[in-house]
Amino acid sequence: MATTRVQTSADYRERLGPSLWVVVSAAVVAPMAALVLVPIDTTVALAVGAVIGVAAIALLVWVSPVVRVSEGRVFAGRAWIEASYLGEPVALTGEDARFARGPGLDATAWHVIRGGIDGLVVVPVVDSDDPARAWVISSRTPDRLAAAIRRAQASH
Repeated sequence: MATTRVQTSADYRERLGPSLWVVVSAAVVAPMAALVLVPIDTTVALAVGAVIGVAAIALLVWVSPVVRVSEGRVFAGRAWIEASYLGEPVALTGEDARFARGPGLDATAWHVIRGGIDGLVVVPVVDSDDPARAWVISSRTPDRLAAAIRRAQASH
């Protein structure tokens, strides 16, 4: 039985996959594993090396956090919050994003930050009972993520 999911205009989804350099570094595992097995059998070494390389890259992609906005909620990694508890999102790129990830990083915020992803969205939490004062989320398209959060706030 197939189910159809109706996507609203507030829906946004992005997987914060590994950067190219992380994928290349993981791919180096394949020849290293193959070299260990060459004394046993060259064919087996090549096969095992290829399988290990593909598995390492697949694992990196599979465990990458997902950022999603749907049904009036913002999901970042394993956490979520109702959009109504959030203030005005600020999309940052370039030097502003580097500052927000570095010296300007708020220790009391909820962070889902990935290296190799330049964009960042900072959203203050307006719920006084929440110990996190803001959400800091990496995004390849921070303007689109901020717009999706605004739409979710307006619709709920």
